[in-house]
Amino acid sequence: MKTTDSISELTGFAREHSPYYKNSLANIPEAISSPCELPLLDPADFWKDSADLAQWPVLTAPIGHALVFKTGGSTGGGRLSVYARTEWQRTVEDFGRSLSEQFSPGDRVANLFFAGDLYASFLFIHDSLAHVQTAVSEFPFTGEVDPPKLADAINQHRINVLAGVPAQLLTFASWLKQRGLTLPLVDSVLYGGESLFASQRQLLEQVLPNARIASIGYASVDGGFIGASHPDCVEGEHRTPDGHVLLEIIDQHSGATIEACNQTGLLVLTNLHRRLMPLIRYPVGDLACWREPPGTAQRKFALRGRSGNSQRVRVGILSLMTDEISKSVRSITGSDDWQLLIEQANSADVLTLKYAVIERSARIDEKLEARLIELYPPIAQLRAERLLELRIQSCRLEDLARHPRAGKSLRIVDLRCYGPDEREVRDGVVDSAQLP
Repeated sequence: MKTTDSISELTGFAREHSPYYKNSLANIPEAISSPCELPLLDPADFWKDSADLAQWPVLTAPIGHALVFKTGGSTGGGRLSVYARTEWQRTVEDFGRSLSEQFSPGDRVANLFFAGDLYASFLFIHDSLAHVQTAVSEFPFTGEVDPPKLADAINQHRINVLAGVPAQLLTFASWLKQRGLTLPLVDSVLYGGESLFASQRQLLEQVLPNARIASIGYASVDGGFIGASHPDCVEGEHRTPDGHVLLEIIDQHSGATIEACNQTGLLVLTNLHRRLMPLIRYPVGDLACWREPPGTAQRKFALRGRSGNSQRVRVGILSLMTDEISKSVRSITGSDDWQLLIEQANSADVLTLKYAVIERSARIDEKLEARLIELYPPIAQLRAERLLELRIQSCRLEDLARHPRAGKSLRIVDLRCYGPDEREVRDGVVDSAQLP
């Protein structure tokens, strides 16, 4: 079956069973020749009313034999992502098979991802490891394991693979470094949930001197399995899981499809097998560029940071929701003009909340800082571990960065370097002329 046939079937099903898609696809022909004939999904409209699953118009059926996860937020503001059991099984099977080349027979894997509070990552990796075609053993610690217990277990059970989010891996590495310890037994570190940056990699290499460091793959709780990590992928690169999703890269300003290599745009996903919560031309919130020409099997792409107007941004173990922050800034400052800057310095993330007001007030800064910590309690933990620096800055309206071509204000300005041979991403976007 051709991809366009699959999408026509998907859109037909969504139109028939989902009030949201019935409305958004009302003027689209039943048969399409290209995905770009479909409208780009508006995340704000898509997630509206998702907290009430009985009333959420996106869903195509009542919640029954399903799994429900939270996409972010810690005070009830996180959005709920729903999988039918069969859809979840298909997702972890495909992801697990994609992991097979990452392992050698007999590997012992410490699962250090996070569980509880509707988090998906631990269960996702746990279920996926069951479908790895290489014989491996899992040690399901979760991300809450204490560093001394983990170090002892690695030595006692000869665990040689660590899998977790960068923030957890770096916390462990920092603990080892402070005590002058190294773990030569560990030969692989597989990270996910966030990019790993050069200074962070150096810290891991100091205490895990024999470890190969690689992405475990590219997935999100809302989008599911998005990109596979293969041995030929350098930092930030993944391969498209053909048959599982359709990926597009589009120009943020014009909406035109980008097919040329090394031209950065918005990464857009259509999941080809999810029916309970269909995802049709869904912007995942990341920027990306193609690394291989059109028609290449499992076409390789590279991540280029977060989109300037993303609804959610991942920083370490934090999943920040822009609508939550917007409400907080408005209620405390009275301003709708604000921006989050994300940078890297000395193995730590630097998160700066800038807001435009006429008169600066130290009290406003204190209130905003307290509100962010209330919304996202892990900020305090990351600060204590020197993995995050939080800054609050008032500024003039003209000091807020805007899209260099469209002139639109950007909520997220990601200044982190996403590749070993590239300049930093400026203003949340990269023009094709800036790429190597």
